Amino acid sequence: MNIRQNCIFSFEDALKMQPKSRLEKIINTLDLQPVLAILNKPDKRKGGPTPYPAAAMLNALIAMRLTNMTTFTSLVERLTYDPHLRYVCGFEPFGTAPSISCFSRFYAKLAESGCLETLFSSLVKQAEDMGLLDLTAVAIDATKVEAYEKSVPRKNISQDGSAADWGIKSDTNGNPIKWFGYKQHIGTDVKSGLPIAIKVTPANCSDSSVAMDLVKQCYANVQTPIEYFLMDAGYDHREIYSLIRDKYHAQAIIALNKRGAKQPQAGFDWDGTPICSAGYRMVYWGSYKGVNKFRCPHVLGKCDCPFGSAWCSKSNYGMVVKTRVKDDPRLFSTPHRGTANWQKLYNMRTYSERCFSRFKENLGLETGLRVRKIKKVEVHAYLCAITMIAATIAVNQESSTQYLAA
Repeated sequence: MNIRQNCIFSFEDALKMQPKSRLEKIINTLDLQPVLAILNKPDKRKGGPTPYPAAAMLNALIAMRLTNMTTFTSLVERLTYDPHLRYVCGFEPFGTAPSISCFSRFYAKLAESGCLETLFSSLVKQAEDMGLLDLTAVAIDATKVEAYEKSVPRKNISQDGSAADWGIKSDTNGNPIKWFGYKQHIGTDVKSGLPIAIKVTPANCSDSSVAMDLVKQCYANVQTPIEYFLMDAGYDHREIYSLIRDKYHAQAIIALNKRGAKQPQAGFDWDGTPICSAGYRMVYWGSYKGVNKFRCPHVLGKCDCPFGSAWCSKSNYGMVVKTRVKDDPRLFSTPHRGTANWQKLYNMRTYSERCFSRFKENLGLETGLRVRKIKKVEVHAYLCAITMIAATIAVNQESSTQYLAA
């Protein structure tokens, strides 16, 4: 398994661009026409002041995420005293800046319309067309997002999935972490570290219940067939393995969760390696079209069987056992569990952690969250993702232009 590696520039490279030119170049990468077609629908209400341009309002929110502002108050103050920022966003450079309530109403409009998902999908396709995404493997994971609203007892929380809830998870040392809020689930391209699928749920939602929605979104947003989906043991469910294999013809690389099982399946070790009649683990000997081949460990010098190879086979080649992924997609996989190729793929799962780190440290996923209810939190998450992808596209477009000019 080889991940194609091209010379691309990352989101961090975009952050090094000159601040005044950075936002302008990022905004120029956005095709807002599909979004504006939704946002500019005539309002049935009559009267009131003329609204600010929807494109300028959206550009200002992207500038807010790019500069990691935490509140609408900070954004309004910056727009008030910075005519260049007003001009770049699309407001009148010598006019007045929108008020806090204007941004609050516009945010609510974004939440109700759901149009940012369309913008996010178009940026993912643009990144794919530019060759920024490899899509050989996609890592799926979730992170906690603490709510801005005040925590309440679980018995008082609405169970319709629209509000924050209590969640609990274990850290890397196995210590429990409890929080009130949400989970952000993403599918991340392991080459670029860019998100290609996003979903926000209450904190009590299990990771595995969202996995197939993310896989479906990944295939809706890209055209390149994905070969591997990488997940931790929290996603170890037979339905996930089977659906990924049967419906999408891909391989799920997921760590096994023994869930209190006292012994492995008869005739096999925990990782799906066959056990010979003498009790030794057989030796993996490659795979072909979903079939794994294992050979006698005594013949290959991996053990000193007291019965010799004749105990199991009359051939000098030794006994051979083949396992087929279709027989048990959870237990068997290609590459086989425990091999260097399987472990290399599984280790790439950490690219989703890097994506979460960028969201939180550079784009204010948690510190900039000042909205309530799941629809508005989803808008906040999409703004973070849109800013990250647009910034990466912008820095690569600039680098390509400089290369052609040279």
